Amino acid sequence: MNSALLLSGGMDSLSIAWWKKPTHAITIDYGQKAAIAERTVSAALCAEIGIAHHIVSVDCRSLGSGDMAGSAADAAAPASDWWPYRNQLLITLAAMKAIGLGAKVLYIGTVSSDEGHRDGTKDFIRLINDLVLYQEGGLRIEAPAIDLTTVELVNEAKVPAGILAYAHSCHKGDIPCANCRGCNKYIESMEALGYGNRAS
Repeated sequence: MNSALLLSGGMDSLSIAWWKKPTHAITIDYGQKAAIAERTVSAALCAEIGIAHHIVSVDCRSLGSGDMAGSAADAAAPASDWWPYRNQLLITLAAMKAIGLGAKVLYIGTVSSDEGHRDGTKDFIRLINDLVLYQEGGLRIEAPAIDLTTVELVNEAKVPAGILAYAHSCHKGDIPCANCRGCNKYIESMEALGYGNRAS
């Protein structure tokens, strides 16, 4: 089946890429602080495992908030790394590209710990899938790791340590800061997996 993956280059989407081996991977450069690293990591990973890689660039910096935008978090933000409606935006842009590529399913890397944001919940996945399916193209949105932690996902996908080392999870820039929610999650996950604590 022709499938696509929204690939940021972080541990979760990287593990989905290794696990599901989609036909296409789509990386969105929307003006986030770590865009260059995310594009570079995603391209290298796709070349390594033989997935067609596509980049969609849409400058949304003026709409950003928090760590990923390099600005103060919006007043409605539940955490410092909140970018308003980010997952909705990224899924929409990736779905637009996926339809043009003939994909019938778009995988996203949501895991169980993402429930801290409403756009990381099962309800959100169900609603965004219904919305996309309601429209032309018959594209489904699936989050195959929604019931798994990052560590459980890595183990389920059997991601080799060498592949996992590609991951870039920092929210604040192209060089890991080791002091944001993305880096902290990476460090904790790598330690739990027994791979050491290199921040990324």
